Amino acid sequence: MGNNYNLHPFPSLSDPNDRISKVWSESQDSTSILGFFQSKIYTMTNLKISSALKSNQSVSVPQLGLGVWKARPKECLDAVKSALSLGYRHIDTAAIYGNESEVGAAIRESGVKRSDIFLVTKLWNADQGYDSALRAIDVSLNKLDTEYIDMYLIHFPVSGKRNESWKALEKIKADGKAKSIGVSNFMVSHLEELLKETGTVPAMNQVEYHPFLQDIELKEYCLKKGIILEAYSPLAHGQKLEDPRITKLANRYQKSNAQILIRWSLQAGHVVIPKSKNPIRIKENANVFDFVLSDEDMLEISSWNENFRTCWDPTTVD
Repeated sequence: MGNNYNLHPFPSLSDPNDRISKVWSESQDSTSILGFFQSKIYTMTNLKISSALKSNQSVSVPQLGLGVWKARPKECLDAVKSALSLGYRHIDTAAIYGNESEVGAAIRESGVKRSDIFLVTKLWNADQGYDSALRAIDVSLNKLDTEYIDMYLIHFPVSGKRNESWKALEKIKADGKAKSIGVSNFMVSHLEELLKETGTVPAMNQVEYHPFLQDIELKEYCLKKGIILEAYSPLAHGQKLEDPRITKLANRYQKSNAQILIRWSLQAGHVVIPKSKNPIRIKENANVFDFVLSDEDMLEISSWNENFRTCWDPTTVD
């Protein structure tokens, strides 16, 4: 990686120097579940588009990235080039998205050094298992036209295969084909099983996460284990964007509703990958570093959880 990242070490519950929201302890019941959770929200305020979190595998992950799910080939090519021109340095794709080749082409054509880009792709369900995973990484590397992946993720916790897949990812990392390895859509039970069976934990867990879907137990677990929590669908697929509570805050800060949600996720210490193929929205999603949500507003937004899931549900997977 290049050395141009503004690093924020991943928050640790044992670190007394992290800035914790004071308003909660002063005005709320800290014995409540929400109070227990909020007492561990780290309101990261000195953020830039270059801000990154350092993983437990000593890899720096840019906090803001571009997701390219459902982006068709030409749309994907243009979206990635647009994002990189605006200062994004984190691109998230997956084998199942069918656009790895376009992501690779966009990186080549962007003029940005490969070493300055954090590239993520994922192992799909049909390729899970030890030998299959070792073959799958080579296919992805070929399509992306790169010698390594910055973070290779298991896309979903497939029963009976995820632990062997993880062992394959460990070999992939040891062989230098991935600089770091992680998972996606893993719940606490899956992470606990992985730790028990392999003795290791992932650098990152990519899950659906937004104010309307906050898994308190999962976030606590990730904090304790030093696992970066990466939020996909941070805008809840747009299904909550017209919520009047968001609009009220957007008017107060003179920002869009989407920008309020993205900023909340960044300040809460997440990596966030809003998906877009629209150059205007890609630019808007990155225009979130010139304002700071107050402690009171961070706490208010964090109280909106209603377990509203818009994507697949990994809680049903044994």
